[in-house]
Amino acid sequence: MSTQLAVFLAVFGSVTLMGFAAARWRRPDSIHSLEEWGLGGRAFGNWVTFFLLSGDVYTAYTFVAVPTLVYGMGATGFFPVPFLVIVYPMLFVVLARFWSVCHVHGFVTPAEFVRARFGSPGLGTVVAVLGIVATMPYIALQLIGMEAVFEVMGLPKGWPLTLAFVVLALYTFNSGLRGPALVSIVKDALILWAVLAVLMIVAMTPGQWETIFKIAEDRYAVTPRTDDGLLLPVQSQLNYVTLALGSAVALFLYPHTLTGVLAARNRGTLRRNLAVLPVYTLTLGVLMLVGFAALYDGTQPIGGNANTVVPQWFNENAPAWCAGLAFAAIGVGAMVPAAIMSIAAANLFTRDIYRVYLRPRATAKEETYVSKSVSLTVKFGALLILLLLNTQFAIDLQLIGGVLIMQTLPAVALGLYTNWFHRWALGLGVGAGLVVGLFMLWQVPKLGGTDGRQVVREHFGGSAWPLNNLGLDSDATIYVGIVALAVNLLVAAALTPLLRAADVRDGRDDTREHDYVADEGDPTVRRMTEILDGEPVPTSFFTPVSRPTRFENASDDDPSRRAYPRL
Repeated sequence: MSTQLAVFLAVFGSVTLMGFAAARWRRPDSIHSLEEWGLGGRAFGNWVTFFLLSGDVYTAYTFVAVPTLVYGMGATGFFPVPFLVIVYPMLFVVLARFWSVCHVHGFVTPAEFVRARFGSPGLGTVVAVLGIVATMPYIALQLIGMEAVFEVMGLPKGWPLTLAFVVLALYTFNSGLRGPALVSIVKDALILWAVLAVLMIVAMTPGQWETIFKIAEDRYAVTPRTDDGLLLPVQSQLNYVTLALGSAVALFLYPHTLTGVLAARNRGTLRRNLAVLPVYTLTLGVLMLVGFAALYDGTQPIGGNANTVVPQWFNENAPAWCAGLAFAAIGVGAMVPAAIMSIAAANLFTRDIYRVYLRPRATAKEETYVSKSVSLTVKFGALLILLLLNTQFAIDLQLIGGVLIMQTLPAVALGLYTNWFHRWALGLGVGAGLVVGLFMLWQVPKLGGTDGRQVVREHFGGSAWPLNNLGLDSDATIYVGIVALAVNLLVAAALTPLLRAADVRDGRDDTREHDYVADEGDPTVRRMTEILDGEPVPTSFFTPVSRPTRFENASDDDPSRRAYPRL
């Protein structure tokens, strides 16, 4: 057994034990509810929330695929840096309102909020289905990073990855959100070690970064491609900007991001972490530079699999034990977000499909069991996507998923500030956005070859739509998600006044303005517990509060609600 494999197995085994032990981590034995299993009791404090959100946002795929894109394309691969700069101020402003309204009403998913805000079970179901569909390939992409590590260590394809995912599935089933929350602490420590290793290796390189950048610039200058380079080519700038903006919007809307948010103890905890998390982007920036370092060292992907570039670079340039820790960082970095994503998808199915259409009177215990079972199904579905489909096509599926999840922005994000949109207008807007988005994706070919211009697959080859489809003499492209979202918003905004003028019945808003600013200690906030990474949880898990019924003081003329009956 190689040293790298021994270190990897030791770390992976320790993390597995932590995942199972998390089931008893300050958890009351008598409580069996979806909020307890799927949201950690809504009680994570500052430290746990930080590690959970960082584990949620910075995934193994980010630390593997993005440096690989830099390796192949140069500056184009740096789009996550601006999109993370954009997304955190957005999250800081919006997510506190989402936290409050969900804690007042006991919502576990964004689809529940949409259903209550616009009085539309159908619209809530659309949000839930889009969330599940968009999440499945995202989980599969986490496995791509782990698969690349196994390939570098010389393990066969198939059963090692399946075994690792079985372990992940079992401890998630057993521990719920507490499992990835606890494991994320180890994940962050390993990632920080990998960053330190990169800086130390480069520090021992003659000329350090200056030489590395010069070699990279020379390599891009002699390639037949015109869309690569140390600086961003002109024809790539529009796609770069729109992709960064669209990725920021999509990250906020993905169910796993919102699941981590709802696990926070209070608004202050959430906002403090959203203010600090941009610092973590520095680690991503350093690891992205591994793409340039791999060019300098002449690192070649194994078996033509470009995703092996990063682990192979560590394997060639770091001591064996250090490379093993880097491999473990990628492996554990895949487990944490994959677990959170599967929990988020399972919660969507349970609360917004199973309970709405199949078992409206399901007990809390039954809800939890269904969600646990669905989380297993989602994980193995993602594993099948990776094992049965071409790896590159799995990546393209994730890009399509991003376009899909962006169509929920008017209902979820704008719904946190206004109920002006008509529910039918929102539904038709989502439909229009999906039709336009999928049609544009169908028109995008998959390009390859040495010059990057050979058509490998005619349809669904990416998310960069060529502007020459409009008859323009241009090599520029634009991110499909932005165009589809613009169509969605235009349709929803245009149809809302028309539907109201036609007296088409709207849904009733079951939320009040105060719900969006309520915090821990407010009498309307329910199901709060003591901080999990501070004081022990009390014996009585649910804090008894005097909570007024919805709209007990509001009339049908109250502007905070609609007078139309819910359909």
